[in-house]
Amino acid sequence: MAADYYETLGVERTASEEDIKRAYRKMSRKYHPDIAGPEFEEKFKEVNTAYEVLSDPDKRRMYDAGVDPNDPNGGAGGFGGYGGFGMGDIFSQFFGGAFGDAAANEPIPRAQPGRDTLESLTVDLQMVVFGGTQNLTFSTLGTCANCEGTGSEHEEPPVTCDVCHGRGFVQKVVRTMLGQMMTSAPCEHCEGHGTIIVHPCTVCHGHGRVPTSRTIGVPVPAGVDSGTRIRLAHEGEVGECGGEAGDLYVDIRVRKDERFSREGDNLHCWIQVPMSWAVLGHTIDVSTFDGDRQLEVPAGCQPEETITLDGLGVTHLQSKGERGDLVVHINVLIPTKLNDRERELIGEFAQLHDAKASTVSQNSKPAAPQKKGFFSKLKDALG
Repeated sequence: MAADYYETLGVERTASEEDIKRAYRKMSRKYHPDIAGPEFEEKFKEVNTAYEVLSDPDKRRMYDAGVDPNDPNGGAGGFGGYGGFGMGDIFSQFFGGAFGDAAANEPIPRAQPGRDTLESLTVDLQMVVFGGTQNLTFSTLGTCANCEGTGSEHEEPPVTCDVCHGRGFVQKVVRTMLGQMMTSAPCEHCEGHGTIIVHPCTVCHGHGRVPTSRTIGVPVPAGVDSGTRIRLAHEGEVGECGGEAGDLYVDIRVRKDERFSREGDNLHCWIQVPMSWAVLGHTIDVSTFDGDRQLEVPAGCQPEETITLDGLGVTHLQSKGERGDLVVHINVLIPTKLNDRERELIGEFAQLHDAKASTVSQNSKPAAPQKKGFFSKLKDALG
């Protein structure tokens, strides 16, 4: 056999049916392409193939006997099988289960676990700063309201199947190379459950669940970022006939904000101030997620200078209220068109302030990254 299905699911060869189901749910969630990425598609197929074999009692006995049910040549020859029947199947039936798994021929429970669900939720940056709860609406399978998940129209309990007498399987005579042998197969009348719902629900047709749209409040922790995945236990797809619901996984996406950008837990914004404010200094109001805050633009403020407002950024993830900072970038608006009086005043200012600026320092490259000063930019603008 090319693949070890037990190893693929990460279980022992003596694993019970429930162990295999739990392992399959874990592995399928881990390698699902929608969750792990498209590069895990082949691994996801391997997990499903392994579960298809190990969850079927007959296929599992064939596999344990050395015959892979998915191998077209698996039952053609060799000691492992005869005409598609593994030696384990034949010995199990001939010797009353001495060579097989006695627990394999048990009724299939009607209550089956639901699958996990993956959804995405877009939130505003303000929600990320403080945290909160945002509603998410998604389509899934929910409990049938008509029968309350029982699958029965009149709330009648299932009755014992009169074909298999509650065993969930029936014995059949098959012809093999060794002659006529007895084998077992799931009962077609009760679909292997061992019981029959006499009056199935007319809405869910006996499954106990129907397609539905749900709205749930998703708790968004402060400090999350795009790509964060939140798990909500038992909020996914409802299981059949009262089976345990799967989990809901929510991928967070943060909507672009028009006022602020985020870098780690710090917020950044850019403001434009007139030239006179930068020269003389000025007090202005800056909008933050905590309301308006006063900002002191110092006299002589240079273009691209930054002023930090402590504690007005994003709340640190998994911290006790500690937050990053708000970094305000100053952009000085230098006038490009001046009237005669304005040009005259700027000229007088230049004579007073820049009289000694007739020579420049010339180097092949700056010793360190430098920014143009305010007056350099002003001269460039005025020619």
